[in-house]
Amino acid sequence: MHAKPNAQLSLFSLTWPLFFDFALHFLTAALNTLMISRVSYQGVAALSVGNMVFELSITLFSFVSIGASVVITQYLGANNKATASDVVYSSIGFNLLVGVVAALGVFSGAGLILHLMNLPAELIPDGKLYLQIVGICLIPEAMAMCLAAGMRAHGFTQQAMWVTLLMNVITFCGNLLLLYGWFGLPQMGVAGVAISTVVGRLVGMTLMAYLFVKYTKIQLKLLEIIKPKKQLLNKVFHIGLPAAGENISWMLQFMVVTAFVGLMGDKALAAQALYFQICMFILLFGLSIGIGNEIIIGHMIGAKQYQAAEAQMYKALKIGLIVTTIVAALAAAFGEHLVAFFTKDQDILTMVGQLFILTLLMEPGRTFNLVVINALRACGDARFPFFIGLLSMWCIAVPGAYFLGVHLDLGLVGIWCALAVDEWVRGLLMLWRWRSGRWQQKCLVMA
Repeated sequence: MHAKPNAQLSLFSLTWPLFFDFALHFLTAALNTLMISRVSYQGVAALSVGNMVFELSITLFSFVSIGASVVITQYLGANNKATASDVVYSSIGFNLLVGVVAALGVFSGAGLILHLMNLPAELIPDGKLYLQIVGICLIPEAMAMCLAAGMRAHGFTQQAMWVTLLMNVITFCGNLLLLYGWFGLPQMGVAGVAISTVVGRLVGMTLMAYLFVKYTKIQLKLLEIIKPKKQLLNKVFHIGLPAAGENISWMLQFMVVTAFVGLMGDKALAAQALYFQICMFILLFGLSIGIGNEIIIGHMIGAKQYQAAEAQMYKALKIGLIVTTIVAALAAAFGEHLVAFFTKDQDILTMVGQLFILTLLMEPGRTFNLVVINALRACGDARFPFFIGLLSMWCIAVPGAYFLGVHLDLGLVGIWCALAVDEWVRGLLMLWRWRSGRWQQKCLVMA
């Protein structure tokens, strides 16, 4: 009876759309930056600061969508579709509230936020306009994240990918019209990019809602959405808050580490920025496999198929390590040539070349971490990864980066060696936790 929910879910069919979906999300910001760079570099500066605020808001919403995804998969695995639907309603309702508060905060405080972020005075008007227009996006974005999480939890990962693709196409066409002034339209600069982004997101959310209802067969009932169920939200927070806390901690420790790189000069900062962009692309492989695996294991845990979940985790970990090692090897071989498209500075290319060799150690460790953490989270075991993450990041990565990179003067190589050690330590501790079998007592769904 319980085998049905996950029978049609295969890791590959879930993972490849997730990979392209995440890649397209990364592409949206890159596309806007590239297109405005053809108009003015001041626009790029205003855009980048605005995007940082936007991304921080998205991280704020993500804790609900991460938690909702796990809780929904477990209820579906237990063949309890009615409660899975209630989780969707409750998560959308709560995220909408957070989205409205965030949008109002960004809209009314845009000027203050940009002053606090030390944006040059002459760029404040452009930056403020961009942030206020893009702030409108936060409301549909908050809802769309929950709809996408619900759709993925049901095994429909392709649909979310097509929506993201459409959003990119709309943003790109909007930029051509409003940024470059095609067909005689006014050239609106940063405001044009913001309007294109908002229109893309609004169309995307509308389409996401339509596809969600069509494929999951869950009707979006307004009364249920505006009255979230506290006991279900508690389960969502049980998973989502530690996951978001871990992500925020990672962002903060990376900002501290980047400050250490700043002590090494502008070339080191440029080398790290270029290397990090390519690393993010490699990261997508591990992230996609980790989340695809999380969906399958969540269904299995809901169905109380613990042996199947154990076998599934090791299978996904093996695939993740093989794929990431191959991609990291390609990056080590060709990464320097790729960066040469963006800069001809030999010092930067030398630093980047050294980092790409280190990628062979770094990226498999990061995938190890992602796959096992997502598997633990799918079982309801979210607090252990959070506390170990905090401990490792702030006791290994940050002091290690300072000691090796700054104190021993090993530069970027020293800093990224410390980050690699952090990834492997956390990954091995997560594996120890998995092997202990404690995750089998963490199921959120009662039989």
